[in-house]
Amino acid sequence: MAAQTEESDTAREQTKAEQDVDQVRQRAARDQQRLDSGAVTSPKDLSNLQHEIASLAKRQGDLEDVVLEVMERREAAQERVTELTERVASVQSKIDDATARRAAAFEEIDGEVATVTKEREVVAGSVPADLLKLYDKLREQQGGIGAAKLYARTCQGCRQELAITELNEIRAAAPDTVVRCENCRRILVRTAESGL
Repeated sequence: MAAQTEESDTAREQTKAEQDVDQVRQRAARDQQRLDSGAVTSPKDLSNLQHEIASLAKRQGDLEDVVLEVMERREAAQERVTELTERVASVQSKIDDATARRAAAFEEIDGEVATVTKEREVVAGSVPADLLKLYDKLREQQGGIGAAKLYARTCQGCRQELAITELNEIRAAAPDTVVRCENCRRILVRTAESGL
């Protein structure tokens, strides 16, 4: 925005400077025409007219230098606008790409959520109601994880190694008995890798 404003300001400045040059040029042309026509006969008036024409020529040169300087600044401003416009387009392209990838990821996640929700409903239907109620309660208390794998004598929920007495009790428990971690109170899932 600042670069575009600078460019439009220098465009107006250039137009005004060019108009000033045209005015001086026209006045000098009129004076030269008067001088060439022979209408001015007085030596003093001729001298004044020649002096004014020389003064106007110097003024025109100065104004043309101003026009060139303004044109250079305007060109630099235009290049800056072009560069920034390309950068904005590049960034916008990256934003659009990231937004599209995010939308695709959300769509994929929503699909996975729907699939997992259906799978959970199927599994939950085969779990006794009291165990499911306990699991849901623990899940709510434990930040979304109500059960954890017992792996190499360590609860994968709290990452604490179980005491030997606790492990002996779990070893002695029937396979369908619900066992819980003494540290985090999550339901422990026993596997062949539990280290029992």
